[in-house]
Amino acid sequence: MWGVIASEGALIRVERPDEQPGPGQVRIRAAAAGVNRADLAQRAGTYPPPPGTTDVLGLECAGTLDAVGPGVGGWRVGDRVAALLTGGGYASAVVCPAGVLFPIPDELSFAEAAALPEALVTVRTCLDAGPLRRGDAAVWHAGASGIGTTGVQICRELGVRTFVTVGSADKVVRCRALGADDGWVRDPGGFVSAARAWTPAGAALVVDPVGGAYLAWDQEVLAPDGTIVVLAFLAGRAANVDLGRLLVRRQRIVGTTLRARSDTEKAQLVDRVRTEWWPWVAAGRIGPVVDATFPMSEVDAAHARLAAGGTVGKLVLTL
Repeated sequence: MWGVIASEGALIRVERPDEQPGPGQVRIRAAAAGVNRADLAQRAGTYPPPPGTTDVLGLECAGTLDAVGPGVGGWRVGDRVAALLTGGGYASAVVCPAGVLFPIPDELSFAEAAALPEALVTVRTCLDAGPLRRGDAAVWHAGASGIGTTGVQICRELGVRTFVTVGSADKVVRCRALGADDGWVRDPGGFVSAARAWTPAGAALVVDPVGGAYLAWDQEVLAPDGTIVVLAFLAGRAANVDLGRLLVRRQRIVGTTLRARSDTEKAQLVDRVRTEWWPWVAAGRIGPVVDATFPMSEVDAAHARLAAGGTVGKLVLTL
């Protein structure tokens, strides 16, 4: 097999022996891999893989099962699958636990399926941290990202109203087409008045991958007993928190991430998504938003496009 690793900021293709799946594992002959900002961070040396995890990049992939390990039930060689990974997605073959697999509906291509696992499971963790009821309001920063476009669709199906902050007017239009009720073109702090006008009672949930100064602004638009879920800190890891507002309005600030979770935790989350939301995928009610695909040989170009910030949805690498 071959895979792509990062070395001093450069991407290098390496050849390695084929790995055989062990008990409870499968091997995927990969056809596509999703691109995530975590890949850029790993490449930069700021987000190393957990101990014992492959140094090959990639947190999700799609392809065909070509080997099934002992004790695996419900899957067989030839099945089309997508997988949530701790690493290894940028490779010709991927060994992973069977518990992190999704069956690919006939209507989806490998490239489309590869864009779903990380976004869907991340959205699941957000809604677990800040439960929503029908009629609630949610604010999604980076609403045109892979996670944002997925979250908007899930909220639409759950009967939750959504407000997005994005980088351009075109992205507001694109998010509205997916079910967002309103949006704001990024202007630091400017979203507060727009979001409060949209939902005077406040949002039950704010999903924030930005951090920095945004956290204090998030507090201003959050409803009593609401939750801010922090996914990343693109604007910086230090933030000011209004403790008075936090106490009086009983606000919660929760951090969530996927990669460091155990295989058991990931399998539990995947099982919930397969049970509750994957039927919507199979029925075409929600789906991937793929901004562009790149052959794996052009992975540098894909990373540059993601870093530039103009994408809507996910970038996917094809093998």
